[in-house]
Amino acid sequence: MRICLVSETWAPEVNGVAHTLGRLGEELLARGHQLQLIRPRPDDGLRQPGMQAELQVRSLPLPGYRQVRLGWPARRALHRFWRRQRPDIAYLATEGPLGWAALGAARRLMIPTASGFHTDFDHYAGAYGMGLFKPLVRAGLRRFHNRTGATLVPTPEQARRLAEQGFANLAVMGRGVDTGRFAPDKRDAALRLAWGAQPHQPVVLHVGRLAKEKNLALLVRTVRAMQALRPDLVQVIVGDGPQRQALAAELPEAHFCGFVPPDDLPRHYASADLLLFPSLSETYGNVVTEAMASGLPVVAFATAAAALLIEADHNGVSVAPEDDEAFIAAACRLCQSPARWGQLGRSARLTVAEQSWSRIADDFLAILEGVRQVRPAPTHRVPTSAR
Repeated sequence: MRICLVSETWAPEVNGVAHTLGRLGEELLARGHQLQLIRPRPDDGLRQPGMQAELQVRSLPLPGYRQVRLGWPARRALHRFWRRQRPDIAYLATEGPLGWAALGAARRLMIPTASGFHTDFDHYAGAYGMGLFKPLVRAGLRRFHNRTGATLVPTPEQARRLAEQGFANLAVMGRGVDTGRFAPDKRDAALRLAWGAQPHQPVVLHVGRLAKEKNLALLVRTVRAMQALRPDLVQVIVGDGPQRQALAAELPEAHFCGFVPPDDLPRHYASADLLLFPSLSETYGNVVTEAMASGLPVVAFATAAAALLIEADHNGVSVAPEDDEAFIAAACRLCQSPARWGQLGRSARLTVAEQSWSRIADDFLAILEGVRQVRPAPTHRVPTSAR
């Protein structure tokens, strides 16, 4: 099958969308499928190895969050690209200007499409003070996704919630984790010493983008409460973003590692003792599965991947969404029970042992094949100027 991936984000950018597409791409290429890629032009201008064809478009910064860039809606370039080398199906991973332009071009050229719901824009709108625009944002997303043959979501919970909001043609495609790469045996005593942690000194870890939507105020409150009970607590923050400076001022004792190279990330997980994940903005949360595969107990809200995978007090700790006090209390209890860390961590790793990317790729291909069987209806004649 010739599959075109359309995304406003791609490696080396660090986020769940880029990570998921990268791993899916590896699996699909290994099986002999042809891949095309349409994305914003990277700074180095290089093309992604292994692609049968690639179209790079101009990019523009997201207002209020310049680290995130969107793709320019290059409609004519999209038409020319697909007329020269038509894909069997296009997967639209993002709903930005490039995604909308690709949807329009695909409909005009009668190319089947599937889309991915990777980002909880409702939550983002609230986090950035635009709560009044939530109904408008939701209506726009519904219009976009309902024009594709299937909308892929990572959990049954997400499918149920979107169905209640009028989204149609929903299909569940989970996320995988490489348990060979993320594993307890990556624990590194030298790295722990670099953090100032002695063998029996607890290390609490947070991994993720340092931005408003990640509920960092609760992270600060939780770490301070844990520190009051365990003054020797070592704090490690992996990730970067617009809130890094403010977070560093709130947690001056923490070790801020910034974005860690992919080859080093497993060592950071395995060298910690527990992970705090206070975010409520995830559609899935790859951080949760990576930590679990690394043998870490995770403290999280029962939503997205945590709701799907964590059984409270068996392989981690989950609490009701938005119950901040319960989150803090759960983290404090776990902090005082070192004997539980290993027990929960071992069970956590067993839980995610079957979450392979190969199985996820099987699901992805099955969904795309189902969409291909339904020939899309034409919209209107392609204007001469776009040919």
